[in-house]
Amino acid sequence: MSMTFLTRRRLLAAGGAGLAALPLGMRPMRAAAQTPVSLQLSWLHSVQFAGSYIAQDRGFWRDAGLEVALQQGGPNAPVEPPVVSGNALVGISAADYTAAAVAEGAPFRIICVAMQKNPFVIASLPENPVNEPADLEGKRIGMALANTPVLQALCSINDVDIDAIEIVPTQYSAQPLVSGEVDCLLCWETDLPVAMAIQGIECITMLMADHGYAVHSQTYIATEDSLANRRTELVGLMAGELRGWEAYRRDTDAAAQLTLEMFPDAGLDLPTQQLQAERQVPLMFSELTDENGFGWWTDDTVAANIETLALLGREVSPELWDRSILEEIHGS
Repeated sequence: MSMTFLTRRRLLAAGGAGLAALPLGMRPMRAAAQTPVSLQLSWLHSVQFAGSYIAQDRGFWRDAGLEVALQQGGPNAPVEPPVVSGNALVGISAADYTAAAVAEGAPFRIICVAMQKNPFVIASLPENPVNEPADLEGKRIGMALANTPVLQALCSINDVDIDAIEIVPTQYSAQPLVSGEVDCLLCWETDLPVAMAIQGIECITMLMADHGYAVHSQTYIATEDSLANRRTELVGLMAGELRGWEAYRRDTDAAAQLTLEMFPDAGLDLPTQQLQAERQVPLMFSELTDENGFGWWTDDTVAANIETLALLGREVSPELWDRSILEEIHGS
């Protein structure tokens, strides 16, 4: 999600109010009362959030004394309001969205970074590939006009003349690329390229994060008040979440299967969810997370984010990121 993904997602036709997920295979509840809290997802249910589903299904949160409701996101369910109001203890957002909210006075801190690499890619076909930013010059790119700042930032970082690129406003679909209306698409690695692969269409993707576009995505946010006064609940929720994602990494096919079992009416199909789950792994896990634990970041990665966010018109300070919860869970 970023200005980025949420912007384009809000352009899609979708709906449905957020509902608490009801897990399969739930073990009997303990006699002791569980503290109810909510986790606000950033979009509709899919394997994108499978770490949370595993945490709920396997009782990782109940082990911490929590009963966690998963609130579905969507075009009519933004992440920030329920977190500000306290209806959700934690929300899943992105650094640029959080920066925009903080600029308007929201007391947010980023407490975990799920996607170590931003998932934005330039997708193209093998016969006319975009392998590096310079290849964009002379190309027609299909994208939502709202994402123009993202393309501008990529071009600025890589000294590419954006005026040499023809921006073609398109719906979020692979069809304009497949039909030859455009030469490439601005999209997420885990959606349109996956859809094309399922249809047997070979696709080349240039991950923008590999060319300097550093914006933390699928980030977990909490309020300053929660960090000060609800630390036990935050640690319990995030510890379960991290265990869920580690289990996801060990068996992405099982994570996809669980997603379909928990949400049979979400319109999901298993092959697509399996491929999406597989392609998320290199975005979410890295040498940094192997060494320090899932969700980690460093001063250097924050500095890179601050530079890219400035190109997107978002001025933030390193204090936006608060690693204290992760340090308590993983050990400082």
